[in-house]
Amino acid sequence: MTKYSRLFNFYFILIAVFFLYSSKYTFSQNKISLEDIWVKYTFRTAPPPYFTFTKQGDFYITEDEQKNIIKKELITGKTTQTLVLYNDIIQQNPNLKLNDYSLSDKEKYLLISTNTELIYRHSSKSITYSWDIANKKLISLSNNDPIMFPKFSPDETKIAYVKNNNIYITDLTTLKETAITTDGEWNKIKNGWADWVYEEEFSKPDFFDWSPNGNYIAYLKFNESNVKEYTMDIYNGNVYPDKYTFKYPKAGEDNSEVTLYVYDVKNSNTIKVPTPNNFQDLYIPRINWLSKTEKLCISLLNRYQNHLELFLFDPQKNTYEKFFEEKSDTYIEINDVLQFINNDQQFIWMSNQNGFQHLYLYDIKGKLVNAITQGNFDVENVLAVDEQKKEIYYTSTENGVIHRPVFKIKWNGKDKKLVSSAEGFNKIEFSPSYKYYIYSHHSANEPPVYSLHSADGKLIQVLEDNASLKEKLKNYKLSKKEFYSFKTSDGIELHYWIMKPADFNPNQQYPVFITAYNGPGINKVNNAWEYEYWFHQFLTQQGYIVACVDGRGTFGKGKAFQHCTYLQLGKLETQDQIEFVRFLKKQPYVDKNKIAFQGWSYGGFMALNMITKASDEIKAAISVAPVSNWKYYDNIYTERYMRLPKDNQNGYNQLSPINDIKNIKGKLLLIHGAADDNVHLQNAMEFVKQCVELNKDIEFFVYPNKNHSIYGGYTRFHLYSKMFNFLEKNVK
Repeated sequence: MTKYSRLFNFYFILIAVFFLYSSKYTFSQNKISLEDIWVKYTFRTAPPPYFTFTKQGDFYITEDEQKNIIKKELITGKTTQTLVLYNDIIQQNPNLKLNDYSLSDKEKYLLISTNTELIYRHSSKSITYSWDIANKKLISLSNNDPIMFPKFSPDETKIAYVKNNNIYITDLTTLKETAITTDGEWNKIKNGWADWVYEEEFSKPDFFDWSPNGNYIAYLKFNESNVKEYTMDIYNGNVYPDKYTFKYPKAGEDNSEVTLYVYDVKNSNTIKVPTPNNFQDLYIPRINWLSKTEKLCISLLNRYQNHLELFLFDPQKNTYEKFFEEKSDTYIEINDVLQFINNDQQFIWMSNQNGFQHLYLYDIKGKLVNAITQGNFDVENVLAVDEQKKEIYYTSTENGVIHRPVFKIKWNGKDKKLVSSAEGFNKIEFSPSYKYYIYSHHSANEPPVYSLHSADGKLIQVLEDNASLKEKLKNYKLSKKEFYSFKTSDGIELHYWIMKPADFNPNQQYPVFITAYNGPGINKVNNAWEYEYWFHQFLTQQGYIVACVDGRGTFGKGKAFQHCTYLQLGKLETQDQIEFVRFLKKQPYVDKNKIAFQGWSYGGFMALNMITKASDEIKAAISVAPVSNWKYYDNIYTERYMRLPKDNQNGYNQLSPINDIKNIKGKLLLIHGAADDNVHLQNAMEFVKQCVELNKDIEFFVYPNKNHSIYGGYTRFHLYSKMFNFLEKNVK
């Protein structure tokens, strides 16, 4: 080989290495696009393999490659039973698709739901079938009429459901359908199905259930006759738009009259359950059958939501007695932690009445047995109660307000142990035997991992680790979400996160995009994975700093911190957001003249507050689906924190951003869904109306037929493109 050929080879290799490195470097610098996020869903995380635990033993059900529904052993994965062959179903109904199904507790039936139509946030109706596993028979429930909340009787001989605002029972042997109620009527009477405000604010759409022995069905009747209506236009290409009218009680307005009944299944007799006279205007947010007896626990809450009473009703003796009550100088929020144990002789309760939200053990007479958890932290939720070992598994903020570890503790408050193994957000779901659990973990910069463990914590199998997504992320230069805290001028410590451009230069100044929610008890500064992370990554790649702070009123720092916004929603939260803006302006890498603020729902309310009360502090605001005046919002939520308008006129009037439009100096983009059943378009329209009267120029966009989430098809891509273009035009 000549020296020229050796030289040629050397340069060839050098050039090849250069291009290889250059190609690799360029490839690793892939840019995130809005199409990636909202059209292609490039960064969507994978859920764990679909399966559900069975109530009988340690098994689960899933589908095989032929769409047959099978039962498998939890540990070995060995198929033990084919519950239904897909071809068997197709032969009996060629048009049926297995979109959603569940196995009955005694494993006699498979419940199949199709043609599901969403109604509100938690409710839907479906055409429903029951598959008789032993007899391989497909049973059409209610003649293919859409039904809601189908529930098997404990012996699985009957099934109850709601149809056309009435409750029905179908005998699965004779297929005879019997109406328990007959007075149901749209916008007048709802039986077993919550009215809009109960469903939204008490997070429960169904209000009927079988007793443990199947002898009774307890249900609530909602009489909406005196509740005022709200109408939305639906645009379907017709000459005139369709009208959707539903009952929606706004702050200070009449609620549904709610009555509790117990239906005697054997005798076909209905019992009206009395309620005490000490509440003139009450809510019944929960009804729960005790597991070992035929007694019904009834939760009663006064309209101010600061006085809660628990009663036991015995339908056999027709007796009614109070066994527990709690009062607050602010408000009480309903949760589902109430659980009866020790053969219904004790119950577990969660309360913040001693300054922090903790778990307590009471006897059935309402006497405190002992505090289960203690300390300067808040328990967030109970994940499981193991009656055999007398242990409770729960999540809390005791390792820092941005984290949610899982702990277990004995009922007597002793032998507390950390169950989760990583920082961030953690959760477990036990099998019915409590021998195994599914553990999920994620953090702000790490996508979810799901794994199967034995009760002692030993790893059995990784179900999904999102390895493919993690590998994909190596091709992008991403920013890290970092967590810090700062103290306000009043000495209040607030936690925040910040994301800087990946090629951040501390000697350069950057525009800032602040996002917030800051509603009562809701945190955004969480060491948790969220899909909005990708829009924030997109912004950092475009040269923005993105940040978020949780001000007063949020969860995890005790009752005083969370409830200090009582009667004055928006006041202290706005002060804290202003303090955060001023804190950021002191940082040498922040361009203090280029700060934008964005929020959705309560965050949208905060964005309106910032542009009307702090225009000198920010350059622009983006408000999506905001409340502009609390008198336009529903009464359960609003009155919980603000009381009735007649009781708090100054709070309603002085703290509504619609009354401070005259102060707007910067740019505002206001976005709303025309079919928002939650925060009505009225909020935006009234705000825009006032802007016109005061000659304040803002940008306003309405999404036809879209609800509070504003999604579907290209909607989110369109929305986030609009937000980004607004930022580029008015901030950067």
